[in-house]
Amino acid sequence: MHAELATLGQAPGERATLLQFSSAFCAPCRATRRILAEVAGMVEGVAHVEVDAEHHLDLVRRLGILKTPTTLVLDARGTEVKRASGQPRKADVLAALGVALP
Repeated sequence: MHAELATLGQAPGERATLLQFSSAFCAPCRATRRILAEVAGMVEGVAHVEVDAEHHLDLVRRLGILKTPTTLVLDARGTEVKRASGQPRKADVLAALGVALP
């Protein structure tokens, strides 16, 4: 997954990455952005990367993203450890990071 982030001009986190797929007119996407940015700011080595699903349809199809927002939690190697559709709760994101972090 790190190679895909590089083609998007985005850097993964050193320890984990919160990869958010959004769309322009998605109200829950804005709330998700705030939650993920807050969590990334709380946990050292975690990055929040947001991808506009409408502009990256090949990646959306390849990853099986069905709606926005969808969040993938990636470990340091770029392996997906958790996926959630819809607006996540901060506690759920932190729990998923607990699985992803070494």
